Amino acid sequence: MTVVGLAQIGSPPGETEANRDRGLDAARRLFEQGAAIAVLPELTVPWYGVDPGQIAPRAEPLDGPTVSAWQSAATDSGGMVVGGFCERDGDRIYNSAVAVDGGGVVGHYRKLHLFAEEKHCFEPGDLGLPVFETRWGTMGICVCYDLRFVEVVRILALRGADLVCVPTAWVTGFDRKAQNPGELCPQAEGAVLQANLSQVFIACASQVGAFGGLRMLGSSVLVDPYGSLAAGPLPGDEERLATADIDVGEARRAQARSPLIQPRADRRTDVYRLAYGAEEL
Repeated sequence: MTVVGLAQIGSPPGETEANRDRGLDAARRLFEQGAAIAVLPELTVPWYGVDPGQIAPRAEPLDGPTVSAWQSAATDSGGMVVGGFCERDGDRIYNSAVAVDGGGVVGHYRKLHLFAEEKHCFEPGDLGLPVFETRWGTMGICVCYDLRFVEVVRILALRGADLVCVPTAWVTGFDRKAQNPGELCPQAEGAVLQANLSQVFIACASQVGAFGGLRMLGSSVLVDPYGSLAAGPLPGDEERLATADIDVGEARRAQARSPLIQPRADRRTDVYRLAYGAEEL
C-alpha cells in the first residue's frame, strides 16, 4: 500500500520565496502524515501567472533552489515530491513539473498543452509523455489543461503508468457549468472519468484562492482506476491537505472487470491505435 498526499495550496503573485516555503512546508506536513508521495500544484513556484515580464525573471533551472528544496524534503522523509514550477532552459521558459526523490529528479515533464494566455508566456513542452519507474510503481506526470486531451492519460496508461500525478491550477474559462460548494469542479469530473476509462490512479493537486483576477477552483482529488474518489474533492475556497492509502497494483487488476470485460484487450487496434512517436500503442 502507498499513501499519496495532495497539497491544495495557493501561491500569491510576487511571493516567490514564500511560495517555495509554502510548498516545502506542505510537502513536509504530508510526509509527517504518512504520505510516501506528496503532490503539489502547478506553478507552485513562483506563482501561477502568464505575464512573461514577471514570470521569466523568476524561472529556475532544473537544479535550482525549488527542486533542490523538494529533494531535501524527499531525502528526509524517504518519499517523493511531485510539483510544478517555472523552468528556465537557456532563453526558454516552461511550465514544468518534476518528480523528485532523495536521489534527485526521477521524472521531468514540460506542459504540452498551454492554456489561454499561457501561450504568450511559456514554450510548449518538448519532453513528450514520459513514464518512470519508482519503488511505488510506474508513474507519469501531466499538468492541468493536459487532462482536457484524452490522449494524454490514455498514452501514459498504455505506456504502463499505474499512477498519473497532475499538478494543476484549475480556473474558469473552459466550462459553462459552475462549481457548486461540495461538488467536483468540471476539471475534476474529467479526471474521475479518465481514471476509470484508462484504469489508472490520477492524483490532482490544485491551487486555491483568488490571485491576479483569477479564481483558483481547488477541488483536488485522488481517483482510483474504477473512477471512485480515494480523496477529495477538497473545498473550492480553502487550503487543505489530504492523504489516502492506495494499492497501486489495483491499476493492473482494474484492466479486467470480468472474464468478458477487459478494456485494454477489447481495444480494436486493428481498426485504430495511438501513435506515440515511433511507438504504436
